[in-house]
Amino acid sequence: MYFGSHVSIRNGYYSAAKTAHSLGATAFQFFPKNPRSITVKDFDKDDAQQCATFCSKHNIKSIIHTPYPTKLIPEDQELEQQIILSLINDLEIAEACGSIGVVVHFGTTKTLPPLEGYKKKIDILNQVLSQFSGDAQLLIENNAGAGSDMGITLEELSQVRKLTDYPEKIGFCFDTCHAYASGIWNGDNWKELEEKAIDLDYLPHLKAIHFNNSKYPFSSRKDRHANLVSGHIKEEQLRELLTSSQLTNIPFIIETPKDEGTKHKTEIQWMKEEALS
Repeated sequence: MYFGSHVSIRNGYYSAAKTAHSLGATAFQFFPKNPRSITVKDFDKDDAQQCATFCSKHNIKSIIHTPYPTKLIPEDQELEQQIILSLINDLEIAEACGSIGVVVHFGTTKTLPPLEGYKKKIDILNQVLSQFSGDAQLLIENNAGAGSDMGITLEELSQVRKLTDYPEKIGFCFDTCHAYASGIWNGDNWKELEEKAIDLDYLPHLKAIHFNNSKYPFSSRKDRHANLVSGHIKEEQLRELLTSSQLTNIPFIIETPKDEGTKHKTEIQWMKEEALS
């Protein structure tokens, strides 16, 4: 199985891969560029190739997370074009680094009717994927439900993928904190959710898991990650995912706090031990 954390690219992509390896990780996530910018990055292709080679040698899987301003339902035309170009750039970086794909939030809208929002999202996905021919996929992440009901259910996620022109270029990233906060996973209904994921053709396209605990109770609609053994989700509930035969070979990536007394290296070791229990 593949376990790891989000790491910094301050010293480049190759350095990020080496940092992950030093933590005992077999997977990692990184931002492709400044996390607060959707400017197209003229990235160092040699550095990206070194990252890909290192990961291949050490059997490490990686995923990219889009910068924070990335929205699949942009509010204006200028922003829409920036996001399209930025997402294509992110996919190109993922391809060069040998990454599985690029995680992008499902998104919400407060200015458009929901149906128009879905249409806008699908149009954006089509525009991006029509201009990218690599193997890296866009990985749509489930929402926590803060301020909107959009992007919560597996039904929505699967349907959006099917309605695009390029479903084969789209996968999913399942965030445990988001699922718990939104109310679709209460910690005890994983088998039921897993069966639904299979029936909806969601699970076959699940490429990554954001493995986070929650600082707030079930169905709180608040997206606040906690360290694995200190949140509202119980250890045995997290362990059920780690030991699921359906999730083998899918990277588990923690996005937990690094400044609240628990180091990522410790949490990665905990995941490894629990997966074998």
